[in-house]
Order: sequence, then C-alpha cells, then structure tokens
Amino acid sequence: MTSPTPWRTVAVVLAGAFMAILDAFVVIVAGPSIKADLHIGDGALQWILAGYQLTYAVLLITGGRLGDLHGRRRVFLTGTAVFTAASLACAVAGGAAALIAARLVQGLGAALIVPQVFAFLTVLVPDRDRHRAFGLYGTVMGLAATSGQLAGGLLIGADPLGAGWRSVFWVNLPIGLATLALAARLLPESTAPHARRLDVPGVVLLTAALALLAVPLIQGRQAGWPGWAWACLAGSLPCLAAFVALERRTAARGGDPLVRIALFRTRSFSLGLALILLLYTVVTSYYLVLAVSLQDGRGLSPLGAGLVYTPSAVAFFLFSLLAGRLVPAHGHRVLITGATVMALGYAATAVLLLGGAPFTPAVVIPTLILQSAGGGLVIPPSLNAVLARVTPDDTGAASGALSTAQQIGGALGVAVIGAVFFTAFTPATAGRALALASLTTAAITTAATVLVVLLREPPARPGPADRTGIDEAARTP
Repeated sequence: MTSPTPWRTVAVVLAGAFMAILDAFVVIVAGPSIKADLHIGDGALQWILAGYQLTYAVLLITGGRLGDLHGRRRVFLTGTAVFTAASLACAVAGGAAALIAARLVQGLGAALIVPQVFAFLTVLVPDRDRHRAFGLYGTVMGLAATSGQLAGGLLIGADPLGAGWRSVFWVNLPIGLATLALAARLLPESTAPHARRLDVPGVVLLTAALALLAVPLIQGRQAGWPGWAWACLAGSLPCLAAFVALERRTAARGGDPLVRIALFRTRSFSLGLALILLLYTVVTSYYLVLAVSLQDGRGLSPLGAGLVYTPSAVAFFLFSLLAGRLVPAHGHRVLITGATVMALGYAATAVLLLGGAPFTPAVVIPTLILQSAGGGLVIPPSLNAVLARVTPDDTGAASGALSTAQQIGGALGVAVIGAVFFTAFTPATAGRALALASLTTAAITTAATVLVVLLREPPARPGPADRTGIDEAARTP
C-alpha cells in the first residue's frame, strides 16, 4: 500500500523555498532607498542586489550533494539558519561592505535550502501526488515573486518603526524562525543510499566554472560588457570541460563524483534542464523590465507597479493548481498548451504596443494574465519532469542542477532581454522598449515550446525482457 503524502512536510519545505525566492525580488524594490541611505554608488548597489544571486547560483549543485551525503533535513535546517542569521546581518548592516558580505552569505543559505526542497518533493511525495506537489511549488514561486514586489513597496511605504529599507530584511526573521521550528519537528532525515564523501576537486572546478559564467551574466550589461566579462565567459568553457573530464575519471575509478555525467544521458533530464533554463530566462527578466517600464516609464510607485501584475500572479497561482490536476489525466498536452499560451501572451503584448496601443495598465494586464496562465500550466509540471526519472542516489545533485538551471537562466535573461530593453528604453519610449522585450521573450518561449514537444518520449518499442523497466520509466507523465 502506498504511503500517504506528508502534506505538512511539503508545506514546511515550500516555506523555505518561498523565503529564498522572495528575497531575490523584495530587495529590487528597496534598491533606491538603500543607495540613498548608505550614500553608495551604482557599483556597490549592483553587488548588493547581485551578490545574493551569485552565491545562490554557484553553490546549488554542491548544496544538493551535501544533502545527499549529510542528510537533507540537516542541510535544510543549516541553510535556513544561515539564511535567517544573514538576514539579521543585512538588517543591521552599517555600510555597503557589511551589507554585501551579508547578502553573499544569504545566497549561501538559499543554495543549501532550495535543492533540498526539490529532493524532498521527489523522495517523499508518491507518484500519484507529485504533479500536485510541484503545482504547489509553482504557486509558491509565483506568490513569492509577486509578493516580493508588493511587500517591498508596502514595507518601504509604511516605514514600520522607522526601519526604512531594512524592513525588507527584518521580515525574513519571523519566516525563518518559524520554518526552523517546524522543520526541526516535521522533516524526516533523508540521504542518498550510496553516497560516501564530497568530491572536493569537483566542487572547486564546478564553482570556478559557474562563477566565471554567472559574474559576467549578472554584471556584464550594466558594466557595458568590458573585456573582462567576455574573458570570464570564455574561461568558463575550459573549466566546465575539465570538470566533466574529472567527474568521468572519478566515476570510472569507482569514486563518488559530485555529478554523475551519465545522468545527462537521460532524455527527460537533459532536455528538461534546457527547457527550464529557457523558461527562467523569460520569467525573471520580464519581471525586471516590466517593473522598470511601469516605474520609470509610467511613473508608478513600487506598490502601484506591484498591483499591475497582481492579477497575473493570481492567474499563475490558479493555473499552477489546475496543472496539478490536469497533467495526470491529460499528460504532455497540458505542457504543450501551457507553453503555447505563454508564447502567445508575450506576442500579444508586443503586437498591441507596436501596433499603436497606449502603454497603460488596462492594455497590458490582460496579456500579462495570458502569459501567467500559460506559465502556470507548463513551469511546475516541467520541474517535475526533470526529476521524475532520477535515481535516489542522484536526487541531490539533480535537484541542484535543476536549481542552477533556474538561476543561470534568470541571469541569462537579464543579460539578453535586458540588453534589448535598455537599448530602446527612455521614459518616453517605455512602451516600445517593453514591446521589443516582449517580442524577444515570445521568440525564446517559442523555442521552449519546441523543447516541450521534444520532451515527450517516443512510444516504447518491443524489445528484450530486460528493457521493460526502461521503457516503462520513459512513458510521458
């Protein structure tokens, strides 16, 4: 008999994901206030905003592997404690250097938390409820992204106890402490069955490769793409090649690699990672250009801008829940429909604004809802598809790779779509700049739709008896 789904445990780990995602968005709204209060320049502010994303993106795979080795409950608790303590350090920081250091540590905490979330959803939730669980994750993701903008605007506007921008960090403390208390009580321990020790050389090489990739993607556009940015991007390739060679040698000697390269031979995993990277290239960057368009172009407050995309957040929430119910019955068609609707939503924004429609909330809100409805149908089920056929030994590393694809995709989107947008943007041309960004986003989402179609496994062919388990595992979810 299949064990019941531990929904209270799911709720606790999703609270950790909410906290990590919220922090990536809530601080964006606080940026101008931080700059004015601390009397810092654009470069320091950029590191305050991007430092979190950097350590978060670079250390995710290592965080997932640490959960495999030392226990996912233990690493989740450690990450939550680190994140909460770093939030306190951010709230009391007296200068830019202290705030940047605390933000880097916050990213480390998030990198320990998030892979355990995916791992727990995979190992604790039975197959029958997994689509629903990942639908809930998608809901949490949408709520965190949108409420980050709203909460930031509300907190800074209300200025509780005169805390100003510091309130966006103080708010993490009750969430973090409550998550710690509930996780200590409800989370079971879970490890990979055959994990032995951490592959330290692999950690060093992968961290170097991802840092060389992430730093220019995060900072390159605002720095004007100087030579060092291109040198870093070029240098990431030999580091990545050396990492792959090292992992293959380690596995061939019977060692315990950080990531089993053979994992990428699984069709659903490799194609799924590419799909997630494209989807997150779109999602994160579009929130950024939309916020700039509404605030700097239309002159809306952070709270006003947040209210504009609140209807789309509600749509994402509802359609994420709906996807959890539709996918078990209708399978891959739900993902294809979602990706298509998402691409049409971005294309509709571009067509309306380039066709002469005024850039007003009334014009863009319906197309934002269309984008988010499609995203709700495709993004959470895609997360499940990536991990659906991963073995227990690889759950942590695979979860870290999935989280890394999300973060690198977000940074890539800010670099590519941001370049298109900011090249055309002035307060007077905000509508046209958003239209061009929407057109680019529609093209990327169309490519993602093609990957969704390819992700569908071909029908199983008759073969030897020992292939039965493989063919069964390859069935479309």
